[in-house]
Amino acid sequence: MLFTDRADAGHRLAEALQHLEGEDPVVLGLPRGGVPVAFQVARALKAPLDVIVVRKLGVPYQRELGFGAIGEGGVRVISDDIVRRGRLGQEDLASVEHAEAAELARQAERFRAGRPRLSLEGRTAIVVDDGIATGATAAAACQVVRAQGAARVVLAVPVAPPDAAERLRTTTDEYVCLSTPFAFSAVGEWYRDFSQTPDDEVVALLAEAAARSGSGAAGSGSGKAGSEAEGSGPAGSGPGAEAAADKDVAEAVAIAEEVTIDAAGVRLTGDLSLPAGARAVVMFAHGSGSSRHSPRNRLVAAALNEAGLGTLLFDLLTPAEEAHRSNVFDIATLAERLTDATGWLRDRTAVPVGYFGASTGAAAAALRAAAAPGAQVGAVVSRGGRPDLAEPLLHAVRAPTLLIVGGNDTLVIDLNQQAEAAMRCATRLDIIPGATHLFEEHGALQQVADLARDWFLSHLVKEA
Repeated sequence: MLFTDRADAGHRLAEALQHLEGEDPVVLGLPRGGVPVAFQVARALKAPLDVIVVRKLGVPYQRELGFGAIGEGGVRVISDDIVRRGRLGQEDLASVEHAEAAELARQAERFRAGRPRLSLEGRTAIVVDDGIATGATAAAACQVVRAQGAARVVLAVPVAPPDAAERLRTTTDEYVCLSTPFAFSAVGEWYRDFSQTPDDEVVALLAEAAARSGSGAAGSGSGKAGSEAEGSGPAGSGPGAEAAADKDVAEAVAIAEEVTIDAAGVRLTGDLSLPAGARAVVMFAHGSGSSRHSPRNRLVAAALNEAGLGTLLFDLLTPAEEAHRSNVFDIATLAERLTDATGWLRDRTAVPVGYFGASTGAAAAALRAAAAPGAQVGAVVSRGGRPDLAEPLLHAVRAPTLLIVGGNDTLVIDLNQQAEAAMRCATRLDIIPGATHLFEEHGALQQVADLARDWFLSHLVKEA
């Protein structure tokens, strides 16, 4: 079995785990590569997603040999047999554990961005990785999860060597693996795309999952609105109070769903996320090479969701159309589809709408759509786009517009500067030093997310 990428593996793994949906599980991704797989599993099972941060404790003179592992909450899993046979003293153990504990805390804080760790007490925990080689890390993760209070531990992976099940049987209650090829030598051989998962992608996926669940501590199962509805006193009695409580509960519900949009005669698929009480929605316009599944776009969307803004990520081109490069520059068609999709969104919600244009043509399409007569667009952000392609309509854009360009993307900087000069609305050009066209440098994309969030909060939400 060959997987396209980690998202594809996650979709397929979710199908094999459907029988667990009724157990109200918690899905835990092993960083980094296991998180994109776990994200798809959690989404399909409608389960909360968290990261399981585990650090193996390696014998000082033979690091690949682990004498134990540590996890959050002070969990320690130590093999007394290896400690004894390795003749390890308490000083050796303490030195290794101290170093690994510092790295564990750093990773947990980085990945969760301040959100609390999900409680596993009495729950079914599904530990997910992108594959198993030796199984040491997966086994340690399962032991840590058990020590954190999980009532049942399931380990799920897309691919592993045939003998992995025997090696892991003592650490799990259930082991699910889609493929166990006889000629196994490395996990990456069974993926068409096994590129490294950056920290930023892990952060974005966890944030998106938390926003989808409606709270930072996803899956808690209770909230203020529900408890007040059941309370006593004037606020919790009488038909009027019950109606008010019902309204509070309805307004607290977050929406996260895959949608189908009819736009200019084409059916487009998108992901709509509306955090509880969202006062505005940002539509992400994507062209070729920057789809709604792109980790870059999802990181930005997660930052907006965290700030209470809704997002609609969808592709302006169908997969067949993306195969023809010329479609990327058909700005008129892209803008028409964006305008129709905006109408569809306005039928769903009455809050202000903004545009985030990602990639060359989509950013220009966002500006062209914002320039159309009668367009009611509250704010626009262009990331690494070519606004010059929206000429000669740039002067007609009325929505406050932020242009973001990488400092090393010199040609695009010049084109954005020309566009900024041609526009008559409130406009700002921000250049991120050292960043290239895709903002792949460490921290660059987070700067994009922060700038976009602040721009929409300043120019879009104030209209709500």
